[in-house]
Amino acid sequence: MFKKALFPALPSATLLSALLLIARVFIGVMFLLHGMQKWLYYGELYSNFPDPLHIGSAWSLILIIIAELVCSAFFIFGFLYRLVLLPMIFAMGMAFFVIHDGSLDGGELSLVYMMSFVFMYIVGPGRFSIDAWLKRRIEADMGVKSE
Repeated sequence: MFKKALFPALPSATLLSALLLIARVFIGVMFLLHGMQKWLYYGELYSNFPDPLHIGSAWSLILIIIAELVCSAFFIFGFLYRLVLLPMIFAMGMAFFVIHDGSLDGGELSLVYMMSFVFMYIVGPGRFSIDAWLKRRIEADMGVKSE
C-alpha cells in the first residue's frame, strides 16, 4: 500500500491524454481571462501599455491580446497546438524577463505561465485534441496505420 502511494504505476495513454486535456482547458481558460481583461479595457490601456518591442503601446497591447485570446482559444481545443504556444511562450518570456526584469516580485505569474507553456509544448496536446483528430483523419485517408 505504502509503495503504491509513493511509486504509482504510470497512467495509461487515455488517462494521460485526459489529464493533458484538463491541463489545457484550465491553463488556457485562465490565460484567456487575462486577454479578455485587456480586450475589455483596451481604451484605458493602449496609451501606456508596456512596449518592450518598441512598436508602440497600442501594437504591443494588440499583440498580447492576440496571444492571450486567440492563441489560448486554439490551445484549449488543441488546434495548431505547438504553433500557437510559440507566441504565448514569447509573450510570457517578454513579460517576465523584460517587463519584470526577471524578478519574482510581480513577475511570478508570467514565469509560471511561461514554464507551463514550455512543458505543454514538450508533451504535446494528447489524444483529445483537434490536432490529434486531424492526424487520425489524414492517416485514415492516406491508408497509414497510426502508432
